[in-house]
Amino acid sequence: MAYVDKNETFQQAIRSHPLLSLAALLTIVFLICRFILESFKVDSLAQRHVLITGCDSGFGNLLARQLDSRGIPVIAGCFTEKGAAGLSALTSSRLKTLQLNVTDSASIKKAVEFVTAEVGQRGLWGLVNNAGISSPIGPIDWLKLEDFTKILDVNLLGVIDVTLHFLPLLKKAKGRVVNIASIFGRLALAGGGYCPSKYGVEAFSDCLRKDMQPFGIKVSIIEPGFFQTAVTSSKIHEGDLKRLWDRLPQDVKDSYGTTFLQEYSDAQRLSLRLLCSSDLSKVTNCMEHGLTACYPRSRYGAGWDAKLLWIPLSYLPSFMADFVFNVLLPLPKSH
Repeated sequence: MAYVDKNETFQQAIRSHPLLSLAALLTIVFLICRFILESFKVDSLAQRHVLITGCDSGFGNLLARQLDSRGIPVIAGCFTEKGAAGLSALTSSRLKTLQLNVTDSASIKKAVEFVTAEVGQRGLWGLVNNAGISSPIGPIDWLKLEDFTKILDVNLLGVIDVTLHFLPLLKKAKGRVVNIASIFGRLALAGGGYCPSKYGVEAFSDCLRKDMQPFGIKVSIIEPGFFQTAVTSSKIHEGDLKRLWDRLPQDVKDSYGTTFLQEYSDAQRLSLRLLCSSDLSKVTNCMEHGLTACYPRSRYGAGWDAKLLWIPLSYLPSFMADFVFNVLLPLPKSH
């Protein structure tokens, strides 16, 4: 048998398909150029104020501490006094906190007054819309309208209201908006208001990016996968599932079967344990890049599951995504 030089065979294949070699070359050039461009940082960051919502815990809390350690002046919006006090104890005197309820326009107006006094004529460099909730999540016929509006008020309408109030200050600084969506702004994994709210954040951010481009404002969307935060707390989700189940009419319970609640809770708990990352910096580093890079990305996928599973899955036919979700979650008794 004649010896076949695999390297020579590969080279012959490339020569016989010039379009492949051209595509490979262009890809390499693109990646190198993007790496170089994304390494350029905005100057005078010590004079550029950033407002972050939802700083009581999770991504917002870590980002506030991270930016403060870089010498960037942060105004941290916290929902509770306890959250504000806890953050202040971990940061420098440069960081300012304020109580902010993103579902209350009066609270947002007070925040605008506070921020205006802090930034002066420079305007606001960065707005990070991070505040968000996820529960209740569950089968759609377990839910009521108020279950959807509870989440939409925070995750979508809150983002819109805060952004609209702060746009005049952002225009002054030709600043940045960083909106925290989710990988489930691309794929709908479970019923409830969370996925619709994140789809909405994606659409609002895309419109905002195009409309604000003439004014020098750049808009970035962060699409995290699963991370260990209050949003993915299995204890909270299981408590809400039990509450939803207990209020269901008996005929709906019968259609799902007596073991469905436990099976659903177990599957959800297992999925979160397998997928959730404890390294929140994978997300906050994307957020920081969106605020400090001269050429930020329009979208950042954060987390191994987002990049290797959910984003590729979002481009495949829907029946493939349905199959994956059916593997992760149980089916009703009467399916």
